[in-house]
Amino acid sequence: MTSTRDDDAVSRAEQVSDPRQVRRVAVASAIGTTIEWYDYFIFSTAAALVFNSQFFSTLSPASGTLAAFATLGVGFVARPLGGIIWGHLGDRIGRKAMLVTSLLLMGVATVGVGLLPTYAQVGVLAPVLLLVMRLLQGISAGGEWGGAALMAVEHAPPAQRGRYGSFAQIGVPAGLILAQLVFLVVNNLVSPDQFAAWGWRIPFLLSIVLVVVGLVIRLRVEESPVFRALRSESARSRAPIVDVFRERPRELTLASLSFIANTAIGYVFLAYLLSYGTSVLKVDRNTMLVVIVAGSVCWLVSIIAAAVWSDRVGRKRPYVVGSVLLVVWPVPFFLLLDTAAPALMIVSVLVLTIGLGLSYGPQSALFAEMFEPRFRYSGASFSYAVGAVLGGGFAPVVAAYLQGATGTSLSVAAYMVAVAVISLVAVLLIRETHRPRA
Repeated sequence: MTSTRDDDAVSRAEQVSDPRQVRRVAVASAIGTTIEWYDYFIFSTAAALVFNSQFFSTLSPASGTLAAFATLGVGFVARPLGGIIWGHLGDRIGRKAMLVTSLLLMGVATVGVGLLPTYAQVGVLAPVLLLVMRLLQGISAGGEWGGAALMAVEHAPPAQRGRYGSFAQIGVPAGLILAQLVFLVVNNLVSPDQFAAWGWRIPFLLSIVLVVVGLVIRLRVEESPVFRALRSESARSRAPIVDVFRERPRELTLASLSFIANTAIGYVFLAYLLSYGTSVLKVDRNTMLVVIVAGSVCWLVSIIAAAVWSDRVGRKRPYVVGSVLLVVWPVPFFLLLDTAAPALMIVSVLVLTIGLGLSYGPQSALFAEMFEPRFRYSGASFSYAVGAVLGGGFAPVVAAYLQGATGTSLSVAAYMVAVAVISLVAVLLIRETHRPRA
């Protein structure tokens, strides 16, 4: 099933591409999602490093870490709501407006975290305000990916949707790399006491500069030609989220389930790994940050490679290969990681992130092609958000609990395998959406 089932005007719009505008939109998608995910990931990093002492200081260190990771899950719970809101408005008002609005909201929430008082200053109000900021981040993230992905895919030539859609995907590892590098620099410029007292706020406050840059870039791009055709032909859905539930329940379900493994295992890597390495393996913080950055670079490269590959062989093949790798690698991943030898730790994350990249690179094009343009934003955003909740929402909490309860990382590996099997089955059931021309 592809968008060729839609109105002729919309189908023609998908064939028309201004190369300069396509490149501009691709850059805007990449930079915008990088900034958006930078904001999201500095929260994850701070949750692993300092939130337990700053906002949950009355709890034991282990309980404080669990509470800090739980704030990550709160943001995920808000993402389906964001997906519904942005999806409805994106299908009714336009893709571009939602891109700008979601970036503004994320910037406000992230800078807000950097200005929050601690528990020692205002008591229980501090963690309450932290949760509010995280909820706003979650609502923003619920629609950010859908808008960036659709802008890139709908501007792209049909034969290159995977390639250009990957620009929205690389924002995740790129944002993570940027977040880790900023924390690495701050961590080495201030003393441990200064970092705990105020240094952790710097990455959050720097977000205001990045948001301004992102807004300038996004305001310069044109609206999606597909949405312009929908608007000119009066073909927009009046209730897109209702229509997509009624007409494409199978696609919604499979798309959501296909994303569970990527987001769960991805958040074990990007949110739990730093805490596990420093607190359980006793590896110094700088080494762990280097390991995570190395994995993130590999993740970024494999995303692009998988997306380009999907334009040649279809969306499913790289997705299946990546999903299989996520099933078989978690046990070797932790066996290598637990050696605490930097070289072996890097090998463990490189293979893991190849699996993540293969199962993430084609996703923008795949999800866009699974839903008709009139409710595409709603379908893609809601599926992405639900998959994120089911998979990544509480993955760091689950991982921390399993490690603490069993005393072995293999219990975390078993959890990763379980979610990977669910996604693999879903991917196998998805119908191929892209037929490369012979």
